[in-house]
Amino acid sequence: MKTISILLFSLITFNALAQKGTVHEKQSFDEYKEVEKALQPYIESARTGDGKLSRSAFYGHAHVVGSADGTVYNVTADQFEGIVDEGGPSEDVKHHIAWIDISGPAAAAKVEFYNWGGFRFTDFFVLYKENGKWKISGKVYDSHSNN
Repeated sequence: MKTISILLFSLITFNALAQKGTVHEKQSFDEYKEVEKALQPYIESARTGDGKLSRSAFYGHAHVVGSADGTVYNVTADQFEGIVDEGGPSEDVKHHIAWIDISGPAAAAKVEFYNWGGFRFTDFFVLYKENGKWKISGKVYDSHSNN
């Protein structure tokens, strides 16, 4: 009888821990989807050339640093909005979210773009979740050779 009680207790405990782990894994998976969702306005702005859409993905304090065709840019998110507008649409642009890494309310992401204004870009984003919403806090990038 004692063996059955121990076995039953072990099964109940294991089941409770497994369910807790499943809930945690779903929350973790959902969080990755939320970061992807936060990047979407920026990604869509590559196709449309809409600077306001790009700007909406960033916090007010955000900064953008990188190079395009050998020129280094060190601009605010507001200034970057104008650069996106000036570049115009890139209807054939392709993108790939290479990775996302999350630790609590902080995240990092790498997004590859091909044929954005004739360039291939690698963008690295730092994001932060505040009041339940992910936004981009900063971006560094590099343009590769012209496509």
